[in-house]
Amino acid sequence: MAGPVLEMRSIVKTFPGVTALSDVTLTVRQGEVHAVCGENGAGKSTLMKVLSGVHPHGSYEGEILFEGELCRFRDIRASEHHGIVIIHQELALVPYLSVAENIFLGNEHATRGLINWNDTLRHATELLRRVGLTDHPETRVADIGVGKQQLVEIAKALSKKVKLLILDEPTAALNDEDSGKLLDLILELKKQGITSIIISHKLGEIRRVADSVTIIRDGRSIETLDVKDPGTTEDRIISGMVGRDLDHRFPERTPHHAEEGTAPALEIRDWTVRHPIDQQRKVVDHVSLQVRRGEIVGIAGLMGAGRTELAMSVFGRSYGRYAGGTVRKDGEEIRTRSVAEAIGHGIAYVTEDRKHYGLNLIDTVNRNISLTSLAKVARRGVVDEHEERQVAERFRTSMNIKAPSVFEPVGKLSGGNQQKVVLSKWIFAGPDVLILDEPTRGIDVGAKFEIYTVIDKLAAEGRAVVFISSELPELLGMCDRIYTMAAGRLTGEFSRAEASQESLMRQMTKDKEVSR
Repeated sequence: MAGPVLEMRSIVKTFPGVTALSDVTLTVRQGEVHAVCGENGAGKSTLMKVLSGVHPHGSYEGEILFEGELCRFRDIRASEHHGIVIIHQELALVPYLSVAENIFLGNEHATRGLINWNDTLRHATELLRRVGLTDHPETRVADIGVGKQQLVEIAKALSKKVKLLILDEPTAALNDEDSGKLLDLILELKKQGITSIIISHKLGEIRRVADSVTIIRDGRSIETLDVKDPGTTEDRIISGMVGRDLDHRFPERTPHHAEEGTAPALEIRDWTVRHPIDQQRKVVDHVSLQVRRGEIVGIAGLMGAGRTELAMSVFGRSYGRYAGGTVRKDGEEIRTRSVAEAIGHGIAYVTEDRKHYGLNLIDTVNRNISLTSLAKVARRGVVDEHEERQVAERFRTSMNIKAPSVFEPVGKLSGGNQQKVVLSKWIFAGPDVLILDEPTRGIDVGAKFEIYTVIDKLAAEGRAVVFISSELPELLGMCDRIYTMAAGRLTGEFSRAEASQESLMRQMTKDKEVSR
């Protein structure tokens, strides 16, 4: 068995009021794929930032040995000089520069300050071919998909003679096809002798590509497991991550929805929306569905099925061009021509993209929570900061938001805690109908269970919940009914008892409406 290429010994990293890492030890063998997993906020990304020099030597305690040499990285360039390259979850590409320019940004092929474009394009083409891309190197990054952008980041790492590649949640924003290609590439790089560290919440991915997995919990390294060992099951890893057994990954669901014959809390009839640019194309095509109070109704579909487009267009026509259809609430037709109108009618929408549309990352927890309902914490048009703080503290406790205080900028929180802030914001608004679009994307299993419990409680209080998710087990575990969509149309409807992964997938791959 190959010896260690990396040893991190007794790493301690603190921030004001928070100990992010406490006596963490990590050993990675030469040529392996080593997974690091833990709940949101466990310290995984902080550990990798220590390793890569983002947090420089002197700002932490402990030792880093790479290839047997004691390393004291002053910055990220120092770690890259040794062959350690990190690809962050938020890609560091410039969208309006070409692929080639991005690959060699800061590492240009230049002589006396002049870039040699022939060498640049030739080497970029070779690197793109190595990661499985055939795009021309002069293509703008903004004109390729997120999956290809992730591969460009790896090509950029290869240009720096990478020996240890660190990938932080590399598939979080990718569909299944792009995720599969990326995982295959990681295995191919392993054959070429490149060692990788992958941070991921997706245990299926870890089992597919990793040789070892180190579990971090509450800023401490708990244990390292051999993935190929029969005893290293998903339940075993989850138990290590959360510190307890999760016999049930979903709360016990007792439906509390309104009686048959009662007017639905939300009813959508013949809803049709055209693409914002190509207005000949219908992205939502005569969709009709309903949700009763106390009911959790799921919407399943593959990428491009029209789920998010449906949700955004109903919520204040935030996407596309309205082409027909009605919205009824409690039996009465309502207008939702703007976000303000939708909120006024008691409809809330938790977006799938919390960082861009759900939160103000540079503002504090308390300001984000009060954002949609300032009138509730205002006196004569002026925000009562004491009342605002009390509201935020109440949600910080009830939602178990891990933050030093409610005055912490939301951008400094982990993904799971950011999602709890988004939910708190809309719960504070007091909606009757809550549309959740991928509410647990990029969140670990422990935080998922907490959010599932909140959703179940909201339904028990009599709110109607629309639950959009790409994870079929999640829909099956949480929903009373599930609709399926494909190519902008509804293709099926299933009760909890009827639904299975196979029956849902069968309808998700249809291109014509199925009547029931």
